[in-house]
Amino acid sequence: MPAKTTYEKVSFNLPIEIKAEALKLKDTLKISLNTIYKTAIMEYIQRQEVKKWEDGAKIASQDKEYQKLSQELSDTSEDFYEY
Repeated sequence: MPAKTTYEKVSFNLPIEIKAEALKLKDTLKISLNTIYKTAIMEYIQRQEVKKWEDGAKIASQDKEYQKLSQELSDTSEDFYEY
């Protein structure tokens, strides 16, 4: 049985223009504003997580010691044995 999700009511200020666009989207998609706001926040969090990984990869790719270790670990000149 999946864990029960708990909710907390939040409030925030939103420019009138953005709210108007959200209302149009709500009517077009026939979904609630709550769904729009939740989806937008979750997608933002996911994008930030991807950005964090991309930034880390960029930093690692510029690190000479990391490059050397990566090269050593990817060297396939040694024989592999299956057990």
